[in-house]
Amino acid sequence: MAGNEWINGYLEAILDTGATAIEENKPTPVNVTDRGNFNPTKYFVEEVVTGVDETDLHRTWIKVVATRNTRERSSRLENMCWRIWHLTRKKKQLELDDFQRLANWRWEREQGRKDVTEDMSEDLSEGEKGDGVGEVGVDSPRKKFQRNFSNIEVWSDNKKEKKLYIVLISLHGLVRGENMELGRDSDTGGQTKYVVELARALAKMPGVYRVDLFTRQVSSPEVDWSYGEPTEMLTMGSEDMDGADLGESSGAYIVRIPFGPRDKYLPKELLWPHVQEFVDGALGHILNMSKALGEQIGGGQPVWPYVIHGHYADAGDAAALLSGALNVPMVLTGHSLGRNKLEQLLKQGRQSKEDINSTYRIMRRIEAEELSLDTAELVITSTKQEIEEQWGLYDGFDVKLEKVLRARARRGVNCHGRFMPRMAVIPPGMDFSNVEVQEDNIEAEGELSGLTNSESPKALPAIWSEVMRFLTNPHKPMILALSRPDPKKNITTLVKAFGECRLLQELANLTLIMGNRDDIDEMSAGSANVLTTVLKLVDTYDLYGQVAFPKHHKQSDVPDIYRLAAKTKGVFVNPAFIEPFGLTLIEAAAHGLPMVATKNGGPVDIHQALNNGLLVDPHDQQAIADALLKLVSEKNLWVECRRNGWRNIHLFSWPEHCRTYLTRVASCRMRHPQWQTDSSADDLAAEESLNDSLKDVQDMSLRLSIDGERTSINESLEVAAVGENPNVQDRVKLVMSKMKRQEKGARDSKVDGIRPTDNILSKYPMLRRRRKLIVVAVDSYDINGAPEKKMIHTIQNLFKAIKLDAQNAKLTGFAVSTAMPISELTEFLLSGNIKVNDFDALICSSGSEVYYPEDSGKPCLDPDYASHIDYRWGSDGLKKTIWKLMNTSVGYAESVAVIEEDAKSSNSHCLSYLIKDPSKWMI
Repeated sequence: MAGNEWINGYLEAILDTGATAIEENKPTPVNVTDRGNFNPTKYFVEEVVTGVDETDLHRTWIKVVATRNTRERSSRLENMCWRIWHLTRKKKQLELDDFQRLANWRWEREQGRKDVTEDMSEDLSEGEKGDGVGEVGVDSPRKKFQRNFSNIEVWSDNKKEKKLYIVLISLHGLVRGENMELGRDSDTGGQTKYVVELARALAKMPGVYRVDLFTRQVSSPEVDWSYGEPTEMLTMGSEDMDGADLGESSGAYIVRIPFGPRDKYLPKELLWPHVQEFVDGALGHILNMSKALGEQIGGGQPVWPYVIHGHYADAGDAAALLSGALNVPMVLTGHSLGRNKLEQLLKQGRQSKEDINSTYRIMRRIEAEELSLDTAELVITSTKQEIEEQWGLYDGFDVKLEKVLRARARRGVNCHGRFMPRMAVIPPGMDFSNVEVQEDNIEAEGELSGLTNSESPKALPAIWSEVMRFLTNPHKPMILALSRPDPKKNITTLVKAFGECRLLQELANLTLIMGNRDDIDEMSAGSANVLTTVLKLVDTYDLYGQVAFPKHHKQSDVPDIYRLAAKTKGVFVNPAFIEPFGLTLIEAAAHGLPMVATKNGGPVDIHQALNNGLLVDPHDQQAIADALLKLVSEKNLWVECRRNGWRNIHLFSWPEHCRTYLTRVASCRMRHPQWQTDSSADDLAAEESLNDSLKDVQDMSLRLSIDGERTSINESLEVAAVGENPNVQDRVKLVMSKMKRQEKGARDSKVDGIRPTDNILSKYPMLRRRRKLIVVAVDSYDINGAPEKKMIHTIQNLFKAIKLDAQNAKLTGFAVSTAMPISELTEFLLSGNIKVNDFDALICSSGSEVYYPEDSGKPCLDPDYASHIDYRWGSDGLKKTIWKLMNTSVGYAESVAVIEEDAKSSNSHCLSYLIKDPSKWMI
């Protein structure tokens, strides 16, 4: 250890050269060279802070204080010594904090592995668990599944005898196997890539014979011709299968079902009216394929889908219908959830709920997700956050209640009609075939320079030149962001963070891969707005030569983009407001790129597994800049994150994903169409085996509030029915009396002087007193569409006939049903001296509106009825159908309109038209 005199000598040298190196009191590593010149001050700080014990520094400080005189030099020497001592202590504190943080992370990772192990085994009784559960190693995550299950079939590579047929559904976007146009629009993104790679990976698994990925067929000049091909092969069958078992139908295929307009590409928000059409086409294909597979591998018996897996809400809706029609298990992956998106949009405050629904069809989407939850047996998510914070928003799922219901079902206890799907966290996989595994040692800085100055430019990827042409100094570390220009991806905040941090600009370049575009004006409004804002920010902060934003890239270029960023010792950043998973983070880690990512959503789980970067608040612009600067400037941290990513990336491989996927699917209740096959004794035994593992468990936590103190609800009800158990009868009476008291209390309770039921009763007070109801439907119109006077006479004669019997007249109600709107009906009744109050209900506009007369004579609309008929009301599709049928009839040319909309008689749930030439339609 150096003595005090050695330190004093350097302190004197600092005074001679200046003490600017320690003015900021920041214990960050510094370079001993500055533009090629040796800097003794920086060298001293580096040597003292890292190599000298703080005791020596403190001793030197004491000596300076003891020998202090009035000279200014001694005072400066004392202050400088104190600052260096402070830096040393602070550095040690930071090292201690880093060590503590690493220890906490290791503990959390181990705890996470234990949670996963417990989740896999929570449904098993003690006798069903393997002996090696406690021997699972930290570095071998696959071993945690290697247990001896009795009721859950653990998938392994020895399943060659199985020949499964799996159906995946992804309706929207442009789906093809090669040269995927990711980022072309908001519908062609990570989900498209995920489902294609999942289909390929499943088809390569032993025991899987065929995988069909259903999507929409689009034959439009707007898109490439390949999207109009009915079928596209993705891969041949598993290589592990015997050659004799491989038939012409084995492998993975994209099957494009025509539905909706044949010649037009539609965004996902406009596909809802056509989902039923897709289901019809998909059902026909499955029936034909099941028969063909039966001839190849089923011994003449149809081979039905092992599972139907819907991706996103629209495909989940379709998968629910197909699952019900075929009686096969359904699996759901939400990818992005409607309720969560609705909450995020409402928090932004830019749109009302009505505007959001009009733009995104968000309520129809939420309805489809609720239906999918009610039908699916298994829901696959990428993160735990998606289960707790996103699916937990839905009526069809509750985290705690799901566990209770599952345990009750296994015990054979009544669940009172409640059902919830099983949630499974299975992170997406990744194809590592394009990843170049590099050595742990970091490449020399001149390597990129040598490549870019190569005499053979053809050896370099074309995308490198496309990116580097934007940059004045392409050798600086590259901050890479890869996402479509969607507002929720938060690209503009990233550009602001880069533009307002001068030090970050000096150290790094920013590369933005924002999908593909030809003309900004041809992009969607949201994407065009984001891109325009980015260009304005580049100009505002004068970032020319420091920001790259190429217009085009192919899917095959993406690995090269990652490699370019890694060779410059760059960083990958995902600043999205919320990221459901973040597959690009895994891709970046596989190519040796540390990450800075949002702390909202999937990146939390990815970071916990890989530990290869930093998480930030996406709303905190300064936090994003600080995290990027930290990774770019601190080489040791950058190297550590790079190595951690490579060390743990195997957790996200496709084989690992597919093994877990098939294990989870195998635990579903397998079934087949009952109208084609009969349930065998083995199937019944398999069903019963799922219900006996917890029969001996007596756990009060499994009770629901409706259970009360019953011991056997079925026995109690049977005995009570024949009157042999007065105690049970007394309990039933007690429950009924409590329910009646609750109803009476609700009627008697008042809020602000109004009973809770008053607003409901006020809608139709007279109808509750009627014993009979006469509905008058006597529409009669002249050639001009005006109501005829004989309708008035018919109604008047009916009133007179009823009033002849005074007793029945008080108990008989009247309702009128007509095609006229309420305004026209009111005017028409007044013309015949008939009061609106003479009716108990008015059904107007061809049944699309229901009114109840008030004492004032003004009709009151029934909002519940309006909400009821709005359910799946396909007005757009009906309009198109009517125009197509009417304008191509009776010999008219298509360019001539036969009908025109009657705006006076139409409303949101009633379409009324006028015929231009009635003579051609007279019967």
